[in-house]
Amino acid sequence: MEDRKIRVAITHGDTNGIGYELIFKTFAEPEMLELCTPIIYGSPKIAAYHRKAMNIQANFSIINRAEDAQDGRVNLLTCFDDEVKVELGTPTKESGEAALKALDRAMTDFRSQLYDVLVACPVDNTNMSSDNYSYKNLKEYSETSIGDGAKGVKIMINESLRIALATDGLAIKDVPASLTEERLIAKIKALNTSIKRDFRISNPRIAVLALNPNANGAEENDTIIPAIKKSEEDGINTYGPYAADEFFGHNLYEAFDCTLAMYDDQANIPFTTLMQNDGICYIASLPLVCTAPAMTPDFTNAGSGENDESALRHAIFTAIDIVRNRDEYDLPTANPLQKLYHEKRDDSEKVRFAIPKKREPFNRNEHNDRRPAQRPAQADNRNGAAPEKPETEKPLATE
Repeated sequence: MEDRKIRVAITHGDTNGIGYELIFKTFAEPEMLELCTPIIYGSPKIAAYHRKAMNIQANFSIINRAEDAQDGRVNLLTCFDDEVKVELGTPTKESGEAALKALDRAMTDFRSQLYDVLVACPVDNTNMSSDNYSYKNLKEYSETSIGDGAKGVKIMINESLRIALATDGLAIKDVPASLTEERLIAKIKALNTSIKRDFRISNPRIAVLALNPNANGAEENDTIIPAIKKSEEDGINTYGPYAADEFFGHNLYEAFDCTLAMYDDQANIPFTTLMQNDGICYIASLPLVCTAPAMTPDFTNAGSGENDESALRHAIFTAIDIVRNRDEYDLPTANPLQKLYHEKRDDSEKVRFAIPKKREPFNRNEHNDRRPAQRPAQADNRNGAAPEKPETEKPLATE
């Protein structure tokens, strides 16, 4: 990443909730503007209403395009000019539509690469809809908007725990049928890549929870255990399945870099129990780095001015760390070294690092006949055995 401040897009969330309070409090600290350039996707009129209602000293610069954002300022981008009635503490269709419009504009700007990371303020999923789209959750929305076919993985993060979901938003009765070996393997691979690339942990340890209380049901024996074994064969440090009560009751989660839960409550309950005020959600495995505070719009306390902004600040910090980590992780492969020698018959990586075999002795008769000595095969081993690796072989880049 070039030497400039990271541009952080922040959507205002449900306009009758606590989004603007969190934003104003977060950027009341001058140090935040030294770290990044915020672009608030929302409405100046609604922002001014919240500021007056809570009597908060908050300055922002109104812009109409993300390209106009300036460093050292809280840039508030006008996503819509419609008059929206603000009813603090009450979820309405209008407040949900306003939240969706902010997300839509942010996603459009991301496709034009106008910012670096996205942080979404709390919304109420039940009233997030429009005439042609029904909002389910941030993960599905992100996949639909910018995933290009990629599937995201929801990871919940706090100081004690990283925990991901194998299934997201399903009723308990639908979870067993949704758990397939292929799906679990794909989730484990995605987690392994994310922990290495996004969090710069070179050799992640991933724990997999069981579906059943005794960790010895049909789902474990037929699906979860085979998925764990296949992941181990692929070189991923995967452990389990663990019964959830034992895993969290004995603090086994402390030995792992990430935990994969089978369904929502299996992850949400321990995550909430262990969370202080810093819990966030991260949608991994997508081109967009997207985080959100692990909070609801908290309609009960909306407008009170008493809400803790720590989670939003932590969501911003985490998003910035992830985009920097990705740049560092990807840099060694951006300009790979040239090949050590050119092999006409096979241009594969195996040939590139194969041991050159001993040359055939010079044959004067064949030379006189203008016939070259037969060249020994290298990578294309006729007996089916893999070519030997040199003892000094090293990877091009280390993590």
